[in-house]
Amino acid sequence: MKRFGRGGAALVVLLLLWSLGPMLWQLYTSLRTPEALLGDGAGPGGGWTLANYVQVLHGAPPFWRYLLNSTVVGAISTLLTLLLAIPCAYALSRRGGLLRLVVSGGLLAAAVFPYVLLFLALLQVARQFGLANNLLALCLPYAGLSLPLAVLLLQAAFAELPVELEENALLEGFTLMQRLRWILLPLMGPAVVSTGLLVFLFSWNEFPIALTWLSRSELLTLAPAMARIAGSSVFTVPYGAFAAATVLGSLPLLALLLLFQRQIVAGLTQGAIKG
Repeated sequence: MKRFGRGGAALVVLLLLWSLGPMLWQLYTSLRTPEALLGDGAGPGGGWTLANYVQVLHGAPPFWRYLLNSTVVGAISTLLTLLLAIPCAYALSRRGGLLRLVVSGGLLAAAVFPYVLLFLALLQVARQFGLANNLLALCLPYAGLSLPLAVLLLQAAFAELPVELEENALLEGFTLMQRLRWILLPLMGPAVVSTGLLVFLFSWNEFPIALTWLSRSELLTLAPAMARIAGSSVFTVPYGAFAAATVLGSLPLLALLLLFQRQIVAGLTQGAIKG
């Protein structure tokens, strides 16, 4: 803090409060009784409770089931996306000229295209192939929607690696798969991790497709399950229960981000200068 002075330190504190403010408010709300939240006689020193967490964790189905469903869908979607994106990104990075420019432009357009506009088409596909109420079926659109951005990110990382590495390995008799497995991918660990986490976050938080394709309560992922937590209705809004569910649902993501924070930073900056 001495390096930035008092003004810089104050700015850092304000930025932290601005960033963490919503999370801290959700945590505060999850620990307060309905009367305290509505201001009905409970002062700052009273109205604290863990009942909101008990209500969420002991619901039917239990909250851990939603977390498990989201984890399964996110993990499979991420694995499927990476399996498809890595060879595509490698091939694109080793191509040049007009073809690479056209393909990269198409991928960029697909990555920024609002997928909600494809919602009706995806719904028709789901009905045609009977994909409703199937957790594994969610992985297909999630992987498809995440693939363009994943290819672009990994392509930039591949382009940063010197071609001489592959040429030397080729002289040693390495096949293409061996070069990817033993030389290129170990050097691209941060990029692969950060790309995988972005895909996982999208799959974890996706709402419209999961809400439409899943109707059985025990199959719901976290995002659509939030709308059904604690028996919410048009007459009552369980703010405390919603806040508790939000806090619990954020803990796995927070743990992942803390665990892979170095890889995330390194992966997002990899390829930013060259490539």
